[in-house]
Amino acid sequence: MARVIGIDLGTTNSCVAVLEGGEPTVIHNQEGGRTTPSMVSWNADGDVVVGAASKRQMVTNPQRTVFGAKRLIGRKYLDRDVQQLMSRLPYAVVAAKNGDAWVDVANTPRSPQEISAHVLAKMKRVAEDYLGETITEAVVTVPAYFDDVQRQATKDAGAIAGLTVRAILNEPTAAALAYGLQHQANQRIAVFDLGGGTFDISILAIENGVFEVLATHGDTVLGGDDFDRVIIDLLADDFKNEHGMDLRQDSVALQRLKEAAERAKIELSSAMTTDVNLPFIAAGPAGPLHLMRELERGQLERACKTLLERLDPPCQKALADARCTPADIDQVLLVGGMTRMPAVQERAHRIFGKQGSKGVNPDEIVAMGAAVHSGIMGGELQEVVLLDVTPHDMGVKVAGDKMSVVIQANTSIPTRAKKVFATTEDNQTFVAIEIFQGPNELASRNRRLGRFVLGDLRPAGRGQTKVEVSFTMDADGILEITAAEIGTGRAASVTIEASSGLTADEIQRLAHHQAR
Repeated sequence: MARVIGIDLGTTNSCVAVLEGGEPTVIHNQEGGRTTPSMVSWNADGDVVVGAASKRQMVTNPQRTVFGAKRLIGRKYLDRDVQQLMSRLPYAVVAAKNGDAWVDVANTPRSPQEISAHVLAKMKRVAEDYLGETITEAVVTVPAYFDDVQRQATKDAGAIAGLTVRAILNEPTAAALAYGLQHQANQRIAVFDLGGGTFDISILAIENGVFEVLATHGDTVLGGDDFDRVIIDLLADDFKNEHGMDLRQDSVALQRLKEAAERAKIELSSAMTTDVNLPFIAAGPAGPLHLMRELERGQLERACKTLLERLDPPCQKALADARCTPADIDQVLLVGGMTRMPAVQERAHRIFGKQGSKGVNPDEIVAMGAAVHSGIMGGELQEVVLLDVTPHDMGVKVAGDKMSVVIQANTSIPTRAKKVFATTEDNQTFVAIEIFQGPNELASRNRRLGRFVLGDLRPAGRGQTKVEVSFTMDADGILEITAAEIGTGRAASVTIEASSGLTADEIQRLAHHQAR
């Protein structure tokens, strides 16, 4: 039987693992690293460079080097989060014809799906070199708080890379699977996952080989990149005050600042001070200018106070939805590179009242969990069962732009739920049913998933014709919706499989180009 690999497609770094003899094994890349930078560059000849090679030339080729594509995937150009993000990037973000956020590389717009596909293709080659066979299937992880469109976009990136994505698995759930395989005791764990671009918190119960997700919450625009940005702003503001020049306006200087900020952040996780030394960062009237300064851990922590405070609400919401208190949690798993920062560890300790477990590698455990899930799906690990939840409310738009929730967030899937609605006008002969997903009471502020019409209703007074709407969601998150007029039984239905914004033809064309 063909092997199924597990891929952690990260904002900053990606990792690939495979199940060998019932145990997950992380695979080294061609450069000898266990993780690969999620970076893609196009050189002057138009050739694509991925991973460590891309990172090495990011300073000399800033506008053609794309990092953090995961923060754009499945998002609209006009999203407030995308607009805020754009001011921090050395490369250009543009609006696609359908309004999605794409990246302009040398006057060629490229979708985040295509960029992510280059990273996934690199992971595929890494696994093929190690296993000595062609790989066509993978389990790919995503932040637990990704919505349906972002998940589908990730699946499409896999298809472009020549992979059939057998499952999209939530990152905290993957970490819990890898951890639980090694620690068989019945327990409740909180997976505190702060990566390069996203924050997730999931509460799981492990009992007799059954992994049940009780609740999940998160913030898809909070991660290591934001902490880097705080350091960039500290350095750039100092330099501007001293020399009257904003380094953030120069793409090469900004890329050098980002590299220095990332290095300083890592060093301050183990040291109390670090030196930032960037010679010839700019040119002034009197000649070259240099940026040299000492940075203290306390300074960084004070500057990151707002970011650290944003870790609290998702954790409290997840605990409430799981009907747990911090005392009910047996173990806190720290996942994602940012959990190496002492202030983040202290925050997790303060929220849950216990030290986070450092018995796992935060950069590798998610890929290992994806490999474990491939074993569950393939029947290799029959003693393990996974019960997941849907991360967002799902419902129908009603009068006044309100969203009437039919399936609540953190409902175990598969699930079925129904609700009765009434007509809002006299002699109404049809109802248009619009489906939305998201946490906001206003439908327009949530993600619109689809629309269908139930027609030929009996003419009657306002509110007299009743329509029952049923939502059925399977274990893969595919949503089927049925609407039936009560009394006549006249029905209409639709299956909603989210679109990532790319058409089937575009995906096929990009996949063909990738395979060449």
